[in-house]
Amino acid sequence: MPAPQLRSKPASRKPGANKPAPSVRRRTTEGAINIRVRPDERALIDQAAALAGKSRSEFMLEAAREAATTTILDRTLFRMDPNAFSKFAALLDAPPQPNARLRKLMKTKAPWA
Repeated sequence: MPAPQLRSKPASRKPGANKPAPSVRRRTTEGAINIRVRPDERALIDQAAALAGKSRSEFMLEAAREAATTTILDRTLFRMDPNAFSKFAALLDAPPQPNARLRKLMKTKAPWA
């Protein structure tokens, strides 16, 4: 069976002929996110967006981006003073002391294996 052939768009006669005029260019996105909200939630978001001088989409995207960043940092970055870090690093560097629970753990087959 022959491999499928890809067709390319015919070349335009004028450079940039397929691009919108600069005055009508819009910010492009890779995809949309759709959510359902109750009318009271939408009104609240609209009021906050208006107070911030942003569109609903801009306001929601900024809020979602901030929440995502915070969530990721909360789970990947933590801060401590130098003394606490030294103690923490020492605990991580010290080999575990053998005990019954550790032996049982090491003998247990991993669920993904």
